[in-house]
Amino acid sequence: MEWLHDIFTRSPEIALFLSLALGYTIGKVGFGRFQLGGVAGSLLVAVIVSQAGVEIDSGAKTVLFALFIYAVGFESGPQFFGALGKQSVKEIVLAFVLAATGLATVIVMARLCGFDKGLAAGLAAGGLTQSAIIGTAGDAIAKLGLAAEEVQRLQGNVAVGYAVTYIFGTFGAIIVCVNILPRFMGRSIRDDAIKAEAELQTGVQVFGPDQQAAAPDLVGRLYQVSAGRQHAVAQIEHATPGAAITIERVKRGEQFIEVAPQLLLEADDVVLVVGRREGVVASAGLLGKEVYDVDGMELIIQRRDVVVTRKDLGGRALGEIRRNMATAGLRRGVYLEQISRMGQVLPIGPDLVVQVGDTVTLHGVERDVQRVASAVGEVIVQSAKTDFVYLGAGVLVGLLIGLVSLRLGGIPLTLGSGGGALLSGLLFGWYRARRQTFGDFPIGAVQLLKELGLAGFVAVVGLQSGLQAVTTMREHGLAIFGAGVVVTIVPLLLTMLVGRYVLRYDNVAILAGALSGTRSANPAFGEVLDKAGNPVPTVPFAITYALANVLLTLLGPLVVALA
Repeated sequence: MEWLHDIFTRSPEIALFLSLALGYTIGKVGFGRFQLGGVAGSLLVAVIVSQAGVEIDSGAKTVLFALFIYAVGFESGPQFFGALGKQSVKEIVLAFVLAATGLATVIVMARLCGFDKGLAAGLAAGGLTQSAIIGTAGDAIAKLGLAAEEVQRLQGNVAVGYAVTYIFGTFGAIIVCVNILPRFMGRSIRDDAIKAEAELQTGVQVFGPDQQAAAPDLVGRLYQVSAGRQHAVAQIEHATPGAAITIERVKRGEQFIEVAPQLLLEADDVVLVVGRREGVVASAGLLGKEVYDVDGMELIIQRRDVVVTRKDLGGRALGEIRRNMATAGLRRGVYLEQISRMGQVLPIGPDLVVQVGDTVTLHGVERDVQRVASAVGEVIVQSAKTDFVYLGAGVLVGLLIGLVSLRLGGIPLTLGSGGGALLSGLLFGWYRARRQTFGDFPIGAVQLLKELGLAGFVAVVGLQSGLQAVTTMREHGLAIFGAGVVVTIVPLLLTMLVGRYVLRYDNVAILAGALSGTRSANPAFGEVLDKAGNPVPTVPFAITYALANVLLTLLGPLVVALA
C-alpha cells in the first residue's frame, strides 16, 4: 500500500483518472436490470482508492462541477425559459415538499437515535447531499451561546455526520430516481423522454443524427421529354401549385441549354427536376419517362441553416413572406425544409408567424440558397470548434454570481458556484439560441464537459471523504449510517408519491429530472440524463435545483434549533 500512497502523493491526478477508468468499467456491469452507471461507479472506486491516502485540491472539484452544470444549463437554456410560467408550479411545490419532508425525517431520526445538534446537522448535510448545510449549521451552533469547547465539538460532529452519510446520500438518490421511480411508474426513462420530446415538437417529425426519411420530401429526378409534350419551363413549374418544383438543368443532344421560364422543351430533351416529391412525381405526366446516369446532369444541392435577423420579417406570417419573395423573384429553386425556434421545430404552415431569431433550413442550389439567405438573415456556419471566449465568459459570470450572498435573518443565502454556473449557463444558452452566429458550443463538446465534469466531481468527493467516512464508521458504528439511509430514501419516496398522485406527473423522465433537482442530486441527475438520451429532464431539474439550493441550505439553522 505504501508504494500506491507514494504514487498518489507525487501525482494525485492519477488517483482521479484511475477512479474514472475503473468506475466506468464497473458502471457498465449489469446486475439483472440494475447498473451502477459511470458516475456512481466512479464514486465507489474513489472511496476504495482513498484508503491508500490521497490528497487532492478542492479547487479541482469546484472547476469540474462548474463545467458540468454550466454545460447542462447551456444545453437547456432555450427550453427552460420557454417553460417558465404557470406550468412551473408543480416543480415549485415539489421542491418545498422535499425540503419539508427532509427536515421532518432528520428531526425524527435524530431524536430516535439520540444525536446531538451537530450530528443531526451533519445527518441533514450528508443524507440530503447539501454541503452548504455544514456552513449554515456551524454558524447557527456558534450563536447558541455555548462554551467554546462545546461549540467546537458540535461543529466537528457536523463534519462527522456529513462524512458518514454523504456517500449513500449520493447513491440513494441515484437508486430512487433511476431505478425505483421507473419501476414504480411502469415505464422507462428513455421511452418517456422520447415521448416528451415528440410532444414538444408538436407533431413534427425530427430525425436523429444518423436518421433520414426513407421517402424524403425533397427529391430530384431526370426525365426525357416525350414527343408531343413540348411545354415551356414555366408551364411545367406552375402545373403543380401545391407541390413546388424547379427545372434546374436541360440537356439537348450533347449541349446544355440555359434554363429560362420561356424556354420551350423539345422531344428527347433530358431535364433535371428538383422539388417536393409529390410535384416531381406528378411532372412525369407532363414530361416523359424517367432516365438515369446522364452525363453532366449531376447537381449538388445544399442545406443551409439561416437565422432570421431582418426585423421587418419578424411578426409576419410565413405565407405573406413567401408571396412577397415570389413576387420579387427570390424564391425560385429554394425550398423551406424546416423552421425551429429556441431549439424546437415548428409546424410549417402559411399562418405561422415568423420571429427574429428563428432558424430556417433552406434546400437548393448553392447560388439560389445564398440569394434567399441574404434576404432573410445570416447563414449559420457549423463549426467543430468551441468558442472559448463565449464559454469562458459564461463560466466566469456564473462563478461571480455564486459569490453573491444575501442574509435573511442572519442566515446567508447564496447560489454557490454550482447554482451560479447553472444560472449563467441557462442565460448564455438562451442568448446563443437567439443569436446563433457566434458562441459555438458543439454537441460533442457539451457532452464531454457534462460527462467529465460530473464524474470527475464525484470522484474527487470520494477521494476526499472516503477515508474519513470509513474511519468514522468504525468509531461510531452503524447508527449514523442507518439514519442517513432513512434521511436519503424516505423524503425522496414521499416526494415521488406526492409528484405522482397529487401533482399528477405522468412522465417518468420529467418527474425523474424534477425529483433529482429537489435534492440537488447532481450525480442522480447525470444518470437520469444518460438514461433519457435527450435534454427533456433538464428543464424540471433546473427549476427544482435552483429552489433546492436555497431551501435545503436553510435547513441547517432549522435542524440546530429543533434537534
